[in-house]
Amino acid sequence: MKIKIGKKIVNKESSCFIIAEAGVNHNGDLKLAKKMIDGAKKSGADSIKFQSFRAENLAAKYAKKSKYQETGLKESHYQLLKRLELSEKDHKELIFYCRKRKIVFLSTPYDEESADLLEKLGVPAFKVGSGELTHLPLLKHLAKKKLPMIVSTGGSYLNEVKEAVETIKKEGNNKIILLHCASLYPTPFEDVNLRTMLTLKKEFNLAVGYSDHTLGIIVPIAAVAMGAKVLEKHFTLDKNLPGPDHKASSEPKEFKEMTEAVGKTEKALGSSFKKPTKNEKEERKLGWRSIATKTDISKGTIIKKDMISFKRPGIGIKPKEIEKIIGRKAKRDIKKDVLLSWKDIK
Repeated sequence: MKIKIGKKIVNKESSCFIIAEAGVNHNGDLKLAKKMIDGAKKSGADSIKFQSFRAENLAAKYAKKSKYQETGLKESHYQLLKRLELSEKDHKELIFYCRKRKIVFLSTPYDEESADLLEKLGVPAFKVGSGELTHLPLLKHLAKKKLPMIVSTGGSYLNEVKEAVETIKKEGNNKIILLHCASLYPTPFEDVNLRTMLTLKKEFNLAVGYSDHTLGIIVPIAAVAMGAKVLEKHFTLDKNLPGPDHKASSEPKEFKEMTEAVGKTEKALGSSFKKPTKNEKEERKLGWRSIATKTDISKGTIIKKDMISFKRPGIGIKPKEIEKIIGRKAKRDIKKDVLLSWKDIK
């Protein structure tokens, strides 16, 4: 099934759709958000993704912060979210700027109000965060809008993913991409479990991808090599900026290295059909062997095994044809160290 996000098609044959996850790394500053859009574009991302929420709809005022959200500031989880909210005006300004820079604007809606706003503003797809996988009312609301849904599955059980997929499909929306993910910031290598992405692909027969929270670019490249069609990685302009997600994010230089490596990896994956490439055909001629004469052979002589050798280049009769040569007569005088041809024997 072809799923269109912006101008790009995502399916089994497509190149990887790369998302720079800005999240809340804009720190509530639109100027910083726009610089991030510029940085993501220069780094080779297809899309930059933000988060759309209202703090009062997302967290209770007594909710505790995760360990990775401990930034040294005394603000509560709720206060942190409140500070990082984007208004409707902010959304419009960022979407306009993304269009100007020719990069796809995406966002993760955390409530129905935010989802409705994103739909109104013309987003091409919804991203669903891992924490919303069992939020079936929100999934139903999103699914009814019939936009593609990129669904992260961090920290979940397979039956929870199944229930989420069934919920979306019941609303008549089959445009689903599942992202394997580990909801740890940063994620230790031993907690990545990339093979789970293949389990999702086999179990649901959907396009799959990977949302990365590891340090460095090794794991994302491995994910692409294993068939990820969407790749998401947290993005920042500076890991040392204040805020919960910056340290587990990639800066522009590293992100660009990743996008370039993805392109090289996809080129290297190439075709599954086993045959020599155009360039290999030339190498075959030089590096493979042909049947050659070990001695001078007079016209009419019956060719014997001790008269034959196997030498480069590989432009003559292949060595595997040796049994078809032995016992036949030479049609003409043949010098030593010559590649035999079928015209030489009868």
